[in-house]
Amino acid sequence: MTTAQLNIAVITGGHAYDVINFHKLFRQLNGVNAYIQHLDDFATSSEAICDSYDVLLFYIMMMEGPSDEGMPGFRGRPKRALERLGQTKQGIVVMHHGLLAYPQWPQWNQIVGIADRTLAGYEHDETLHIEVADRTHPITQGMADWTMVDETYDMADAPSDKQILLTVKHANSMSTIAWAHQYGRSRVFCLQLGHDDQAWADQNFRNVLARGLAWSCGRLA
Repeated sequence: MTTAQLNIAVITGGHAYDVINFHKLFRQLNGVNAYIQHLDDFATSSEAICDSYDVLLFYIMMMEGPSDEGMPGFRGRPKRALERLGQTKQGIVVMHHGLLAYPQWPQWNQIVGIADRTLAGYEHDETLHIEVADRTHPITQGMADWTMVDETYDMADAPSDKQILLTVKHANSMSTIAWAHQYGRSRVFCLQLGHDDQAWADQNFRNVLARGLAWSCGRLA
């Protein structure tokens, strides 16, 4: 992994979160300059600014759209901004409820890598034994299984044509917890973990997130 700082846009919206501890997470990730912003801010930025980030991390959960029609100026053009994803080698990371955003939009299905992202249920504060499914992938190489507390999603798994990195056996959870794939010219890392500070404070979670960010933009071979 190279030592240059990663400049990442952490894009939020559509779901509440613990602001203080979320900012603390990214301030404490080594080698990361995180610019946390609402999708409105990203969508009103110039293409040059949007393209200047090494990685775009999506922590959004808008359930309708996206649409550029009838939007006030401060909302920008989110659909146009998102439709540009995959046109460059800019990394894409989709974290936790970002997997559920835009449930009726085929492009987000393709970015996440799951055709039907219907959420059948969820449970908070579940104890999860995370298993490393691929010990050779750069993101998970050298990692051991671990146990942590997080929110579960009962939904379809990532298909076998994706690079399945982490799994869990839990009655209320999908079994695939982290996976990687290609979308256009972009590497994509999807991580179901990350609901609140119980997860964010976990060192293994931080390690896999940091490595996923670096891998997505080619900093980790």
